[in-house]
Amino acid sequence: MNIALIPARCGSKSIPFKNIKNFCGKPLIYWSLLAAQKSNQIDEIYVATDCEEIRLAVNSFGFSKVQVYDREAENANDIATTESIMLEFIYKNNFDDKDLLLLIQATSPLTQTKDFDKALEKLKIEKSDSLLTCVRTKRFFWNNDTTPLNYDFNNRPRRQDFDGTFMENGAFYINSIGNIKKYQNRLSGKIAIYEMDEYTSIEIDEEDDWILKEQLMKRYFLPNKKKQKIKLFLTDVDGTLTDAGMYYGENGEELKKFNTHDGKGFELLRKSGIKSGIITSEKTKIVENRANKLNVDYLYQGIENNGKLLIAKELCKKEKISLSEVAYIGDDINCKEILSSVGISGCPANALEEIKSINNIIQLNQTGGNGAVREFINLILKEYS
Repeated sequence: MNIALIPARCGSKSIPFKNIKNFCGKPLIYWSLLAAQKSNQIDEIYVATDCEEIRLAVNSFGFSKVQVYDREAENANDIATTESIMLEFIYKNNFDDKDLLLLIQATSPLTQTKDFDKALEKLKIEKSDSLLTCVRTKRFFWNNDTTPLNYDFNNRPRRQDFDGTFMENGAFYINSIGNIKKYQNRLSGKIAIYEMDEYTSIEIDEEDDWILKEQLMKRYFLPNKKKQKIKLFLTDVDGTLTDAGMYYGENGEELKKFNTHDGKGFELLRKSGIKSGIITSEKTKIVENRANKLNVDYLYQGIENNGKLLIAKELCKKEKISLSEVAYIGDDINCKEILSSVGISGCPANALEEIKSINNIIQLNQTGGNGAVREFINLILKEYS
């Protein structure tokens, strides 16, 4: 049996909660899990975490092979080694010594299903005990004593004639359960190297790594479809334009908290020629006043569940556009159908996990009522207008 283990703890000093931070529209850990889930050679996948937020995110993906393993606190602190969580996980489960364990890093989202499959095949063909992933770098390295490490400077080779040097990229490692128990290490015995493309060399440890990795993901793996221009922007209210809080005055009147930055976003939409509208399940004078203030083109109140999608379709007929030219942002299950149908969908950072799991939805960094709508508008104006 082939078992995959992805360590994912709460703590991360450089990038807080980086394992579930939005990466190309999905939590970072989603991409490694997706690649492992698609592999016919991987039987079971475990995410070892101490974090409830990570647990909720992982469970929301609905991957059939994936389970969450609750790691012990002592193996989830800043000084705990990866080997410590590997050994804890192995000893807490009744695996056969001949089973293979794939240690996969969530911070290597460019790893593809084919990489797992080819690496497992290489391990078998070469009859090796363990395997690690590397990239071949053709850069020249030097020691502290000013001696060259991997070339002769008196006979500097041309790049095309230089074999280069293997460098670990940390994407994943493979070893048997028995070997890990015996040697207390992810690698042992005869070691095989699975070579990956040089652009996979970056591990996400700092903000700059994140930016570079997203650009590489978009270039090499995400669909390079011609972007559909957005002509109609629609939004929910509670939890999206507002913070989902319920506020009451002294006389029992209901109040809502809106965000001025979102308001500026609607102004920018108008200047770009994109029409806007609000579709909400509530019906209040507050929302009507806010809609007038925002100068939206359409306001529909008291619309529940699939009624939102019906309204969107009616507006498409009126504007002579298709649903693929509509953008919608929402946060709760009564928005799920319309979010799953429009061209571009987005949700605030505090949206329900069921909404975050919608295919291709853009998970925003801001929460509802705190600039999420403006963030979504900025993205649309930059990429889809």
